[in-house]
Amino acid sequence: MARFVWAMKRAAPWAARNADGAIALILAVVVGVLGIMPDEMFGKEGQDIQRQLVNAATLVILALVATALLRDRLRQAPVERTITSGALAELPVRLARMEQIESLAHSTRRALDALQLVRVLGSRQEIAQSHAEARKDTARWSFKGGTGTYLRAVTLPLCVAAARREKRHLTVRVEVLDPADAEVCETYAHYRRSLSESPDATGETWTTDRVRKESYATILAAFWHRQRYGLLDIAVGLSATMTTFRWDLSSTRLIMTVEDPNMAMTALAGTFYYENCDTELRLSFEQARRVPLEQYKKVPLSDEPTIEEVQELFEHIGMPLPKSYDGRDVVDIARKALRAVDPYGP
Repeated sequence: MARFVWAMKRAAPWAARNADGAIALILAVVVGVLGIMPDEMFGKEGQDIQRQLVNAATLVILALVATALLRDRLRQAPVERTITSGALAELPVRLARMEQIESLAHSTRRALDALQLVRVLGSRQEIAQSHAEARKDTARWSFKGGTGTYLRAVTLPLCVAAARREKRHLTVRVEVLDPADAEVCETYAHYRRSLSESPDATGETWTTDRVRKESYATILAAFWHRQRYGLLDIAVGLSATMTTFRWDLSSTRLIMTVEDPNMAMTALAGTFYYENCDTELRLSFEQARRVPLEQYKKVPLSDEPTIEEVQELFEHIGMPLPKSYDGRDVVDIARKALRAVDPYGP
């Protein structure tokens, strides 16, 4: 009995909240019981009463069910209005606001990058990545440095290959040490040896002869690429003054490297530093001795230039190779021109 009373107490609140449903359930049970009872139990008059009770109860059940459905719909209406007119209605506005926030964050990042005068790169990987970003879609490249090893190994071949794929114009300006100037070549070799007497990333030590060959190789590489891509506008200037920096400038950024392969600086286009370095490189190039690259058609170079082709080229442009150079030296220049080792490579 106590258990029954406890169950009724628990059921009472539910029945109070769902009175119509509870009544409908009870009536449905009663109607069901009356419906399955045999007609003989009621007699003729009782059968009429039974049918009337069943019909009346059925109508009451339908009325209660309809009442419950209407009540539930009334309860759900505010929720639906809240959802449709509230969160869902505001969803496009919130999405638009999120897009504005993302755009603002992107603009802020670009503004901070622009305000940042120079960013220091502290590893080979960062330097290589910065060069890759500078090469992307660039239509121009300016270089000033010692002998242009990285320019021959990576920058020039990849920039020309990208321009050829997209069939677009590419302008390249290169300024390296004058290989005919023995004094500046010796000065540069002495400077590089003073930093380290061990071989560099290419596996070679720096001597005056190596400096001369590297500069000759840059000149040869410029002629070779010019002959193979008609939309390449390349010019080479020869400097009588060495610099401890190497400048690489594209349409989007400047990269300044030093002899330490793990240190460099970069600045984005449009910044004060980029614009002034661009001016410096232009003025410096104008003062350099110009290589007559307009004569690139006079001495055709094979895919693998021969000793005779290389010697004839330098004779024709008025820069004959030293008489002390034999066939091995000429082959070494051709190898450096077209198969230079990446100084930032693994």
